[in-house]
Amino acid sequence: MFEIKIRNMQVNNVTNSDMEKNLANPTENIVCAIDIGTSKIAALVGRRNQFGKIEILGIGNCPSFGVQRGVVINIARTVESIKKAVMDAERQSGIKFQKVHVGIAGQHIKSLQHRGILTRNNNDTWISYEDIQKLKNEMHKLALPPGDRILHVLPQEYIVDNEPGIYNEPIGMMGIRLEGNFHIITGAETAIQNIERCITIAGLEVASIELEPLASADAVLSKEELEGGVCLVDIGGGTTDIAIFENFVIRHTAVIPFGGNIITEDLRNFRILKEQAEVLKVRYGSAIPFEELRNKHVSIQGEGGTRAIGKNEVNLLAVSKVISARVKEILAHVAFQINLSKFDKRLIGGIVLTGGGSQLQHLTQLTESETGQSARLGLPREHMATTKIADIDSPIYATGIGLLIRGFKLRDEEALSNQDALFVESVTKKDIKVEEEKVTTPVVENTVVDITEKIEEEEPMIVAEEEPVKKRTSKPSLISSLGSKLGNWIKSDVEDFDTK
Repeated sequence: MFEIKIRNMQVNNVTNSDMEKNLANPTENIVCAIDIGTSKIAALVGRRNQFGKIEILGIGNCPSFGVQRGVVINIARTVESIKKAVMDAERQSGIKFQKVHVGIAGQHIKSLQHRGILTRNNNDTWISYEDIQKLKNEMHKLALPPGDRILHVLPQEYIVDNEPGIYNEPIGMMGIRLEGNFHIITGAETAIQNIERCITIAGLEVASIELEPLASADAVLSKEELEGGVCLVDIGGGTTDIAIFENFVIRHTAVIPFGGNIITEDLRNFRILKEQAEVLKVRYGSAIPFEELRNKHVSIQGEGGTRAIGKNEVNLLAVSKVISARVKEILAHVAFQINLSKFDKRLIGGIVLTGGGSQLQHLTQLTESETGQSARLGLPREHMATTKIADIDSPIYATGIGLLIRGFKLRDEEALSNQDALFVESVTKKDIKVEEEKVTTPVVENTVVDITEKIEEEEPMIVAEEEPVKKRTSKPSLISSLGSKLGNWIKSDVEDFDTK
């Protein structure tokens, strides 16, 4: 017999020396993030070490009571949960939160494809960073349905003078016609404003709002998977987010309006509380109903142990059948979105499962059988440094860690955006100056010297070839000697005739 006990997550204590060490670090190397989910709100603070890895300094969790399916429905309760999570993270890390990177999800998220064109007037200059930004800014002027806001403008491919297949920003290239295919992600204006308002009321400042599947992708996907083709499935509490990548470019995004909470609600039909159903799902639930579970039962103890044990036993096979039915429904939507994107035959990396709902036992096996794609569990370990915080590599924190990664990326892009353009232009101008110097007089002088040296080196060879010719011409032939004697004889007779 098993007994289910609900336990609260406790924040690990940090020594004063660790806090002083964290406070001594410069703020520019520290990023704060808040993951506002349906089941929980997580606040994370991290720094990047000298090896480029992210070290988690503090983390705080609080149940999310004011969020439903990724959308804020109660401002006051959401603000309260944010404050509690931030307070725990600040106490653990010793760092005061200021600007935070916030994740957003929900059924209101939509995506579309659009192509932009920019005709450059100056043909003698190179494509600059300003040209790229001007092309991206044109995408923000698209006519959208009322109440929508553009969250991300993600370039998929650039085309310079009808030359396609340029996946990186063509800064420094020559071209007149600059085109770009963009994947544009939009969200409801009211949902975005509610998140911003909650962060502001909590005494914080929004640094950026990031789409949660993009953040999770940065945390759990490898470079090989991003290049070959992969489908990320982030199973949250209220929603399941889907993102498909190929050649390091996002190709398709979608949001399924249900996640792990719907499984928990189904388990409540066994006449248990919501918290008990959640623990039953995570600890004893299986996505595949094996026959050997028929004889296994779990005893659910009520408050004070007043219930009779025989009346609250739950069969694990029945639990597994309920979980399997709901998971198959979610996977059917995933397979539909993969077929809709037309990348079903091009996912070399298969499907990567992450999020709190991905912790179900035998979920990867069921995913492979239902979708026909290979599957694995995505853990945020690749970009992580060693830390004292336990269970930080759990898929529950994939979105939060991804928000930290995107925060560092945005900071690097802002610092190097203008420097990249100036560097390309300065290097190009320097190369042109060097080429012009090579065409001037020093080049001519060096050429003359080289020719002279070449002649001096070849002179012995020429003399050696001419010596036989001189020996051959030094002996006159018989005809030539007779001709010369006859000419001398005539010349002497003419001179004698003139004298007479």
